[in-house]
Amino acid sequence: MALLKLGEQPIQSLMDDTPGAQLARTLFDPVIDTLLAMHPWHFACKTFDLNKNTDGDFLVPTECLRVLKCRGEIVGGKIISQSDNISITAIVRVSVESFPAYFVSLAATKLAMEFCIPLIGEQNVFRMLAALYETELQTAKFIDSTTAPVSNIDSFSLINSRF
Repeated sequence: MALLKLGEQPIQSLMDDTPGAQLARTLFDPVIDTLLAMHPWHFACKTFDLNKNTDGDFLVPTECLRVLKCRGEIVGGKIISQSDNISITAIVRVSVESFPAYFVSLAATKLAMEFCIPLIGEQNVFRMLAALYETELQTAKFIDSTTAPVSNIDSFSLINSRF
């Protein structure tokens, strides 16, 4: 999709021997990991229950791109906490097949931006893609934030005092 947005021929595989495939092989994983980590996308959030390892700390699972909630101090790939077990919520790598449509479009536009200068060298196309990316990013964040179930506030003193 990213190559099509640039007016280039699509590829069948990242192993194709074309400039587009070579760029995709190099840039796809880092760009997607960055897009996933930049926002707490609901489709990429996962909760982990961790137990202490033999060193007395917790290891951040390798699939985590960004830890969102944690009771402890993160130092490198470890979490230091006095508890014997903890739960963390993190953004994780998600298979491309699991991406919702709004994220697929966003990722394709971001990749097209990254491919633009090395592949076609057009500043005007790059600027147009950058503007499209900003619009798609806001739309994707809105859709993602409104698709999660709304949690009820069962016991909150101000609400209880009203009734």
